[in-house]
Amino acid sequence: MIYAQPGTPGAIVSFKPRYGNYIGGEFVAPIKGEYFTNTSPVTGEVIAEFPRSSAADVDKALDAAHAAADAWARPRPRTAPWCC
Repeated sequence: MIYAQPGTPGAIVSFKPRYGNYIGGEFVAPIKGEYFTNTSPVTGEVIAEFPRSSAADVDKALDAAHAAADAWARPRPRTAPWCC
């Protein structure tokens, strides 16, 4: 099967031009504002820019994870929609 290249008509995958770190349920820019460009190994074309994260970004992610830990530690039981 032949797939359309991302970003072209009929493609099943598309990319944003720039991504951030996913912290606290949202994408945020890296603290130092640094990004790196990733290229396709097939065509050599730029895929997108991705955050060049630092220790400060890791600390921010850990703070968010610790803040969410209590909520995740007590999951509520849910009934499966196909059950009962």
